[in-house]
Amino acid sequence: MTVRRLPASSSRTRKGGFRQRPIGWLFSLLAKLVMWFVILSLGWVLAYRFIPVPVTWPMARDMLQGRHVERDWTPLAEMAKVLPRAVIGAEDGTFCAHRGFDVEAMKQAATRNAEGERLRGGSTISQQTAKNAFLWPGRSYVRKGLEAWFTLLIELIWGKPRIMEVYLNIAEMGPGVYGAQAAAKHHFGSTADRLTAQQAARLAAILPQPIKRKAGTPGPFVRRYSRAIEKRIRVVANSGFDSCLR
Repeated sequence: MTVRRLPASSSRTRKGGFRQRPIGWLFSLLAKLVMWFVILSLGWVLAYRFIPVPVTWPMARDMLQGRHVERDWTPLAEMAKVLPRAVIGAEDGTFCAHRGFDVEAMKQAATRNAEGERLRGGSTISQQTAKNAFLWPGRSYVRKGLEAWFTLLIELIWGKPRIMEVYLNIAEMGPGVYGAQAAAKHHFGSTADRLTAQQAARLAAILPQPIKRKAGTPGPFVRRYSRAIEKRIRVVANSGFDSCLR
C-alpha cells in the first residue's frame, strides 16, 4: 500500500493557520467592539450636551424601590449664582482651571488613604458629573476607567457651564431628591433662583452624604460646615474662581 504524505510546508501552514486564525478573529472582534464603544459613547455625550439627562442609576434605584423621585430640570442661568459658587467652594476649588482632573487633589487623597485616614476621594465636579450621568455606583477599576473616559469627553464636548448645569440637576440632595430645583422646594419651600447664600451652602454641605445629612433641619456638623462654605462663596466670587461660568 502506498501512503500519500502531505508536503511538510503544507502541514506547517495548516497548523499555523489553525493557531493564527482564532487569534486574528479575536483581535478583529475586540477592535470592532472598541470602535463601536467609542462611537456610541461619543453619541451619548453629544446628546446630553443638548437634552436633559432623563435618568441616572440612583434615580432608577429609587424608582425600583418604590420611592418617589423629585426632580425638575432647571437651566444654570435660572439658578442663584451662590449655588454653583457654593459647590465650587465645597467640592472643587479649581473647577474652572482644570481639564477634568485635579492631579494635586488626587495625590493628597492617595497620601491620606495610604496613611490610614478615612478614605477620601480626589474627584472633581467633572468626574462626579460623568459618574452620575453615565455610570453606576462602585469602586472597580473598570468603572474608574470609564469615568476617566467620560470625564475627558464632557470636558471636550460640553464645556464648564454645561458640566455645572448637569451636575446641579442630577446630584442627589436628599432621599429621592435630585437637582437644585427639587432640593430648594423640598428643603426650603423655595426655588433654585431664590436660594440664599446660607441655603446654597447647606445644600453643598450635604452633597457627600445626602441621605444622612439634612439641609432643611441641619445637625451641628452641617451647620458648622455650611458656615465655612458661606465664607468660601465670597472667596469664589471675589477671586473669580467661577469665571468659567460667567
